[in-house]
Amino acid sequence: MASPEFRRREILRLLDDRAECSVDALAERFGVSGMTIRRDLRALAADGRALRTHGGAAPAPSVSFEFQFLERSKRMAPAKEAIAAAAAELVEDGQTVMLDSGTTTLAVARRLRAKRRLTVVTTSLPIAAELHGRPDSRLILLGGLLRQDAPDLVGPLTEANIENLHADAAFIGADGVDTRGNVYTDSLELCSVLAKMTAAARRTFIVADHEKVGRRALARFATLAKIEALITDGGVDRKLIAELKRRGVPVIVAPPLKEKSR
Repeated sequence: MASPEFRRREILRLLDDRAECSVDALAERFGVSGMTIRRDLRALAADGRALRTHGGAAPAPSVSFEFQFLERSKRMAPAKEAIAAAAAELVEDGQTVMLDSGTTTLAVARRLRAKRRLTVVTTSLPIAAELHGRPDSRLILLGGLLRQDAPDLVGPLTEANIENLHADAAFIGADGVDTRGNVYTDSLELCSVLAKMTAAARRTFIVADHEKVGRRALARFATLAKIEALITDGGVDRKLIAELKRRGVPVIVAPPLKEKSR
């Protein structure tokens, strides 16, 4: 029989997928009694991770967005780790670094823990949690409106705060980079924030895995002509890289990491 901790994690995953599950269905799936499932659901509800319903449970709103972000962070994970390692090599001790709220920049943040005396500026709650408490570095979490569907901050207050800051380097994720060197996001809420981050840094790097290169998304926030470089992974189409370089766009292709480096 699975442990209660494992079973509760799996229950949360099912709730995120199906929106609601009955006690009977969960009991049958895990091969336990309805009483056991009810104990699980009470524990999850007490922690704020699920909502009890008549005969079952539904995901708490915060749980839903936590799992969405977690699933996004797992997608293309080896590519993101390789990109993050290459990005961290471009940061020197003592610099000010700006990070947006993407899952690739979260991987960059983890790599930056090895650096010293950094000032990190971000709109991302997961990045803030990752870097919080380092005694030799400073963390600036930009104020603003917490988005409903993602753990990051946006809005006029966020943008005004960015305008008053300057960074040595910014690492910004993208949902699309086309062959003309335009950089896109799928979020209209993020578009202005990302544009201001791009303008606030002495050097700005776009970090995007190979699935994002060669495609467009909803809103353009930058052009690679004003970017220091695109950092992507080795899965990128060489023809796309050649076209970008032909247009004068610097591209850094991160080598795959050895298992022990991940």
